[in-house]
Amino acid sequence: MNKDDLLNNLSKLGLPMFIPTEEVDVNATLAEIVKTHDPRLWEMFPAALANAAEHYKFTPYEIEHLLPKSEINNFHNLYILSNSLYSYYHLRFSWLDKFKDEYLSHEDRSRIKQWKVFISHDQTIGWDDTKIEPLRLKHTFKLYFEQIQDKAIREKGRHDEFSLAYSLSQIFSPKQAELFKKKLDGLPLSKTEQEYYSRSVKKKVLALANSELHSLARKLLEQ
Repeated sequence: MNKDDLLNNLSKLGLPMFIPTEEVDVNATLAEIVKTHDPRLWEMFPAALANAAEHYKFTPYEIEHLLPKSEINNFHNLYILSNSLYSYYHLRFSWLDKFKDEYLSHEDRSRIKQWKVFISHDQTIGWDDTKIEPLRLKHTFKLYFEQIQDKAIREKGRHDEFSLAYSLSQIFSPKQAELFKKKLDGLPLSKTEQEYYSRSVKKKVLALANSELHSLARKLLEQ
């Protein structure tokens, strides 16, 4: 996997500043990040891990299998660093609990607590020749979560839109729904449309606006 492929895979994992592409091998992608020794990519490792680990194929053991022995320690420390950052932000992931006892030793868990303190005080974190600056680490992670939040808002908007369209289709005919939206948006209606709206659509709108009817409908749904 060359660096262009790696960056494309990172985009698929939901990281900012990259263009989305096809499906990604999450374990291979994380292994490639480790092997780059690129400080910028290592700073975004916690974000990549958080997204990749939600995939059912993720496992730290497979990542170790894909790495040369000389890189396994780097991956293990990046994994611990990621856990420290998640702890700092009070984040919980199902996969964290899954691998907490079987993959992390007591010493690892102690180091997570120690590095969390370092992150809180913006103290440099290091192992071997590696130095990680918490300020940069937190900045990169913040960009990731801002993008996830924006995505969630967009998805909720689409869900609300589809939900509204479905509800309208249960009450109005396609033509009636069209007039309902036009009237709601303040768009002008032709004389024929206005007559049809007054004759057919307005009666249903008045019924929908009845608070007692709305309350009764909610009560029925809750039974």
